[in-house]
Amino acid sequence: MASAVHQNCHRLLGLLLRPLPAPGPHPRLSFSPRPAGVRSFFPAPGCRLGTDAVALAEPELVPPEEEEEEDEDARFVVVTFYKFVPLEDPRAEVASHLHFLQGRDIHGRIYLNEQGINAQYSGPRKDAAAYADWVKKDHRFHDMLVQTSPALAGHAFPRLKLRYKPSLVQLEGGSLHLPLLDPSMRAMPLTPSKWKERLEARASLDDVSSSEMSGRKLLLLDVRNDYEWDVGHFEGSQRPNVDCFRSTSFGLSGEVSDPLNGVDKEKTDILMYCTGGIRCDVYSTILRKKGFQNLYTLEGGVSNYLKAEGPAGWVGNLFVFDGRLSLPPATFRRPACWPSSSSSSSEEEEQKQRWVGRCYACGSEVVELRHRNCANIDCNRLYMSCGWCAEALAGCCCSDCKAAPRLRPLLPGYQRYLKWHVYRDGLDC
Repeated sequence: MASAVHQNCHRLLGLLLRPLPAPGPHPRLSFSPRPAGVRSFFPAPGCRLGTDAVALAEPELVPPEEEEEEDEDARFVVVTFYKFVPLEDPRAEVASHLHFLQGRDIHGRIYLNEQGINAQYSGPRKDAAAYADWVKKDHRFHDMLVQTSPALAGHAFPRLKLRYKPSLVQLEGGSLHLPLLDPSMRAMPLTPSKWKERLEARASLDDVSSSEMSGRKLLLLDVRNDYEWDVGHFEGSQRPNVDCFRSTSFGLSGEVSDPLNGVDKEKTDILMYCTGGIRCDVYSTILRKKGFQNLYTLEGGVSNYLKAEGPAGWVGNLFVFDGRLSLPPATFRRPACWPSSSSSSSEEEEQKQRWVGRCYACGSEVVELRHRNCANIDCNRLYMSCGWCAEALAGCCCSDCKAAPRLRPLLPGYQRYLKWHVYRDGLDC
């Protein structure tokens, strides 16, 4: 029996790691791309949204009478919040939080250290709200902004990770040495409405005569990763040349591609934004120490802006670091705050027409703004792909990766790969 299992294991590995043809002269396009001008919709099998592209782009509004019939407490949501506040004994805080969550259905990432807390988690609304309410009962967190969004397919995280972590965000060298507890060292937060005003004023500042008169400039800085920008961004922001926040070097590298290279630190207003706000708060302290004086951040990040102001100035979807990956602006909308006139629907329709994603391999339009990981274990690039390229490249991002020795199988739709070690450990069986 053991011999048969051993043979089957090797047979399976032979299929996964079979030799593949050598790459052609053009790594990303050594196959026949799909017809020009054709848009690709690549749905995720098993998703509770089904294959209805319209439902994903703009969730159907449920009549109030039907809404009341559903069990609100059982609906799954994703909750995010963070707060910089001194914690004398963060490990004791971790134990207290773990005790409270016993018996509650919560999955996600919750980190605490001497500088505060950073939490992203999913669960039934009743449990998710109970934890946030419990945290806010502590006077140190009473004014903390808590953001909630729907998780239609259940948990958006595989399990709960609640622990002490030296850095609340992934940053080279950690963050404990940064003055995060000093509000004056962080960027000045702007409410969504004030941010919108700045975006509207930016057009006039870009005018030469206006800039000469005011003597000031305004720079929009996306403090995220390149693949996040690809899914959606504020108009006028430059695509970040980074694929991991820990390697961000805006204002530090001196490279020509650095959007802050050569910027007048005294006369330039720098408007920073990220998904939920914490990365801007952290990175603004680095820029402040480098002499940048006029730093502003979007309070609550893009998710808070989309909830309050809608997609004004925003194009595309919002990338999120959980199982949902990409959320349309309508996910965050709050009808009472959005314009109720026909201009609102026309604005959304205009946004759809002016923005589509691009396939990483062939550059063609992709309506479904969702990512996949490269099947090459040693690449694992997060990228957008059309259906044609996903099939032709066997789930890889380019022909070089398709010829790599260690490949995972092509997964249908947008299923997620297991952890790397699952495939690597298989080499020893």
